[in-house]
Amino acid sequence: MPPAAPTRPAPDRLRHKTVSAAVADALRQRILNGEVAPGVALRQDALAEEFGISRIPIREALLQLEAAGLVKIVPHRGAVVSGLSVEEVEDIFQLRVQLEPPLLELSAPRFSEEDVRALRSLTQEYGAALEAGQIERWGELNRRFHLDLLRHAGRPRSLSIISGLLQDCDRPTRLQLSASGDVARADQEHTQIVALCEAGRIAEAADLLRAHIAHAGTSLVAIYRRAHAA
Repeated sequence: MPPAAPTRPAPDRLRHKTVSAAVADALRQRILNGEVAPGVALRQDALAEEFGISRIPIREALLQLEAAGLVKIVPHRGAVVSGLSVEEVEDIFQLRVQLEPPLLELSAPRFSEEDVRALRSLTQEYGAALEAGQIERWGELNRRFHLDLLRHAGRPRSLSIISGLLQDCDRPTRLQLSASGDVARADQEHTQIVALCEAGRIAEAADLLRAHIAHAGTSLVAIYRRAHAA
């Protein structure tokens, strides 16, 4: 007796999966780009009307976003964009201000010429992404830059903590840059920090790094407070 042919998914189910994936991707970009702020409820009926589809693929898309940690399904509210609270943002940036500058003072004297070239290349890549409006890359490149600055500090436990903090503020950093228009300032300060390190002016580089982080934190907290007050 020949083996039974494999069951094929129904065409409607395939169509729903394709549509839901497209919707999930569109909503993911809005969330990551800061167009939809944390705490905002994504209403299925409004999204179905906007995309011109039924609520079934919308529901499937929201479940995909929940699995990715971008939304939370809250009783009586539906899908709510997840994110850090104002207090958590303040805490993260205060910790970074305390941890990163001293580690730079340990790391920078150990930079080789190759390290400096790599940092310069990274700042150029970051600047190009800022200028091109490639928001999805801003957080990743910013994280790499800060970690590469500190890589020779010889403090693996502290670096692990900082890596986690940078990961936590990946999306908020993109929001801060896009909402505040600070892209030119961020690019310029990254370049200046590398130049100061190369010139051996390590204390000045650490001071600029401290001010750089503090400004980003203050700006982001203000954005969050305005969003919550709206």
